[in-house]
Amino acid sequence: MRVYAYPRLTGPVTTRVTAVRLRGPGDSREQMESRGWSVVEQVVALGMAERDDWHTARLSLAVTVPAREIETKKYWSDVVVIAVLTEGMTNARTVARLTPGPDGGQEWTGDIELDRDSHVDRASLAVHVVATVGGVEGRVVGSTEQEWLVDVTSDAPLRDRQLDVTAVSFARGKEWLRSFNEVPWIVDISGRMPAVRLNSDFEGFTALVQSPGSKMETMVGEMLLAQMCAEVWTAVFHTAIGDLEIEEDGTPLFPPDWRGAVLREMLPDIVPGQSAEAALREVHNRRVGAGSWTDLQPRIQYAAARRADVPRALTTAVRDIARFEQETHA
Repeated sequence: MRVYAYPRLTGPVTTRVTAVRLRGPGDSREQMESRGWSVVEQVVALGMAERDDWHTARLSLAVTVPAREIETKKYWSDVVVIAVLTEGMTNARTVARLTPGPDGGQEWTGDIELDRDSHVDRASLAVHVVATVGGVEGRVVGSTEQEWLVDVTSDAPLRDRQLDVTAVSFARGKEWLRSFNEVPWIVDISGRMPAVRLNSDFEGFTALVQSPGSKMETMVGEMLLAQMCAEVWTAVFHTAIGDLEIEEDGTPLFPPDWRGAVLREMLPDIVPGQSAEAALREVHNRRVGAGSWTDLQPRIQYAAARRADVPRALTTAVRDIARFEQETHA
């Protein structure tokens, strides 16, 4: 563990990518769909862009810092928050200064730009809180625990570059899976990250999802994958909201890891029109009985479906099926 000669923040510094905009020839601009990045994996997959002639990618960031700790301890002054994008293979380095919001310096926002000519593989995005400490300027007093990865070529926002989707026999597998032997898949949240377990005993299902053959099988497989992704979002939301740290006055706190990022991503759709803190308090209170928890379930499903891009997948499948039928009868 590294030891510092000056006080540093003990509270977490968390980062979310909120938008990605691509600029191409002639200054043409395009907004990437939200499925191009994952707040759980903390990865941006620029290979998912619908165009391959882009020159730069501008990432919009929202960073949360422990503002209350800064205000009460008063160790730090001239506080600024900076984002740093680097890639070791090319020695590329880009720095951007973020802007504090109207909430007393708890959330900082801004953009950082990736130049395609300067990157070939994966860039790391870190955020640092810099301040004056004991009269010394430029001290790094806090940083994100885990850096985001910006993958220039990948078509899936996955940190390990492979989706944790495993086919296993539910009937002959682990004991906890045996009671689910009639369903095609289950979301496993027992590990550090959520995973999808496919039931290999479900006739034809594994092949349909992992290696579809015909056009029709591909359409159905994509719809199923979108539905699985929605269930993962729902599962991780319930995991995150069910394990909150609560202050003495009853105020729930955002978790410092990917669970907090999931909550900040989904809460605006679940409790619209409120700040992130107010929305978290509302959902927590309902979950523990101070209000209707049941009434929130459609909003949770809606937020999960949006992030899994279910509407797009379904719309595309319906159009492809109609086109397929026209071609068949032509």
